[in-house]
Amino acid sequence: MAVSLDVDGLAKTYTGHGRDVEAIRDLTFKVQQGELVCVVGPSGAGKTTLLRCIAGLLDSSGGQVRLDGVPVTEPPPGMAVVFQEYGRSLFPWLTVRKNVELPIKSRPAFRKSAEAALEAVGLSDSADAHPWQLSGGMQQRVAIARAIAYEPSVLLMDEPFAAVDAQTRADLEDLVRTLWRRLGITIVFVTHDIDESVYLGQRVLVLSNRPTTVLADVPVDLPEERTQLETRSSPAFAEIRSQVWTLVQQAKKDS
Repeated sequence: MAVSLDVDGLAKTYTGHGRDVEAIRDLTFKVQQGELVCVVGPSGAGKTTLLRCIAGLLDSSGGQVRLDGVPVTEPPPGMAVVFQEYGRSLFPWLTVRKNVELPIKSRPAFRKSAEAALEAVGLSDSADAHPWQLSGGMQQRVAIARAIAYEPSVLLMDEPFAAVDAQTRADLEDLVRTLWRRLGITIVFVTHDIDESVYLGQRVLVLSNRPTTVLADVPVDLPEERTQLETRSSPAFAEIRSQVWTLVQQAKKDS
């Protein structure tokens, strides 16, 4: 299987106020085409910094990120990002449909692509509403629809469900897995929730504390068909969760 995303020796140091802060140090991993990889780590470990460097939204201080073999020096055309703060990423004066169409308006069939994306996230009936008329979970579905309408090869998700309630979060987790399997895209999903990382991912990358490196790459040996109740109740889930939790606690102590 081809490598979709290659992060090689990535480093990021922030400079300001007379001192340097090393956020990421020599961080290396690969994501194969079509994989769903979750990233967890202690609070302040640089998960968002990592994602922004991968997306070309933040200059790195060293190393390289390659998307499908091409170095990332700016936001690449084959990548889309879903942010945690959906309320700030959607334009309140535009309808749901117009929000989804916005990044693809230069394409000949952009209306058809937007309609298909809205149908995929279950929002066809809300296409003419405005974001402020929708619940938080529905707004995040709009953000996901906008991302998949762009038809990226890699989808980056930065703690996208942190601001919604538990039931909505479970529904959105299942939506992500459904879309991932249906569309065959590569997903890198950053989360602070260990249970979520194990439920969603094929692998879990555990980050160290700052300066951040990859502490462990944990395979998630669970069935491809997953349900919230049965999967989370299984002994295999509990074992992997315990392994990841122990690693995150280790990372905290190493700070």
